Amino acid sequence: MMPKYIDIHSHVNFKAFDEDRDEVINRALDNDTWVINVGTQIDTSKKAVEIANKYSEGVYAIIGLHPIHTGASYHDEKELGEGGKEFTSRGEVFDKGKYLELLRDPKVVGIGECGLDYFRCTEESIEKQKQAFIDQIEVANEVGKPLMLHIRNNPTDNNLDAYVDALKILKQYSKVKGDVHFFAGGLKTAKDFLDFGFTLSFTGVITFTHDYDDVVRQTPLDMIMSETDSPYVTPIPHRGKRNEPVYVSEVAKKIAEIKGLTEEEVAKAIIANAKRVFDI
Repeated sequence: MMPKYIDIHSHVNFKAFDEDRDEVINRALDNDTWVINVGTQIDTSKKAVEIANKYSEGVYAIIGLHPIHTGASYHDEKELGEGGKEFTSRGEVFDKGKYLELLRDPKVVGIGECGLDYFRCTEESIEKQKQAFIDQIEVANEVGKPLMLHIRNNPTDNNLDAYVDALKILKQYSKVKGDVHFFAGGLKTAKDFLDFGFTLSFTGVITFTHDYDDVVRQTPLDMIMSETDSPYVTPIPHRGKRNEPVYVSEVAKKIAEIKGLTEEEVAKAIIANAKRVFDI
């Protein structure tokens, strides 16, 4: 029996949820909402799998190495807790064996979040990101699982385009499809990814800015998904609180409003899309 809503990209595996993780997951499940927790490096990937296996239904994991963790990166307490982990200072090298081991678990439905993040980058860090991205695409090809993409541009540098570079790599290496998480590109970029067969997912950001209204409006209903990216970007009317998967209904509601459709129609389509893409 499929749920009414699904949060295809959440991080209840992060330290931000250490004190009430089960409550948060159960709140989502009690409100007819399924959850996919996404890893950002080996520890948070393991945690996502561990959480998924605590529940008989409705909680899944995606495992992978986030591009910012391929090098020395900004330390986020919500993600890794206070004091940090040793490797965040030097970066994690993608270990295929460790991730393949996690991929044997039937609750793991994808690889990611992987991709390119140009928000804070150097020439050297871009090369590391690209290599880790290719490595993860090749693992996805090998196991036949979809990709969960993280792509972010640097707003002050127009000479670089992470979306263009990511798509070039995908076209060269990827035999699988997947989702572009937290899509923040323009209409042309959206069309390029849609044409290549990737769905686009949107967060609570669409509830408090109109920047992506046209993209949401023009993304076909069978290619759109909802996510929270918890604990970040809490949607209206919960701004100011830590985000959590149960709030994904606000994203679905907003997609429906922008598209001029009923919430039920959009919610049903999103569930069908998640079922197809992640084989759940």
